[in-house]
Amino acid sequence: MILKLKQTPAIFLLGFMGCGKSTTGEKLADQLGWRFYELDAEIEKAAGMTIPAIFERYGEPKFREMETAALRSLVKNVKTGRPQVIALGGGAFTIQENYELAVSSGVTIWLDTPFEVLEPRVAQETHRPLARDPARLKHLYESRRDDYARADYRIATGDDPPQAVVAQILALPLFVP
Repeated sequence: MILKLKQTPAIFLLGFMGCGKSTTGEKLADQLGWRFYELDAEIEKAAGMTIPAIFERYGEPKFREMETAALRSLVKNVKTGRPQVIALGGGAFTIQENYELAVSSGVTIWLDTPFEVLEPRVAQETHRPLARDPARLKHLYESRRDDYARADYRIATGDDPPQAVVAQILALPLFVP
């Protein structure tokens, strides 16, 4: 296992909404015997309301504050040696403080999925406040790619099933003794 994972045993999955971070993260954590956390679920639990309700009531800036607080809490657990796979929200890695928390506390992996694959997935869902306008969605996708590219590793996912993405992650040079 690489030294970074020995010191802070966390894998942070990042990428645009609909790329499969949560599904892949659950399967990866199960395969590794680690705990799985979804950052958005942790925010909802702390706030006692859904992400869309947070956006409607408080707006995106307040949501981003809550997101950073939830990430800090998860990182605190990582630093105690509790191995975890954490699925970040689509915009989390674009916030400098969140980026620094993730890269200093584990390994970051970008699940890079083409927009043509993501768009139909996201269009079917009603719980994504930033995905309601198709033109804005495409712009958001493009604007976040440079931030995602700062991840330690990039996995090109296409329309691969989650287990295939997990296999690609497990093939990375992370777990070599």
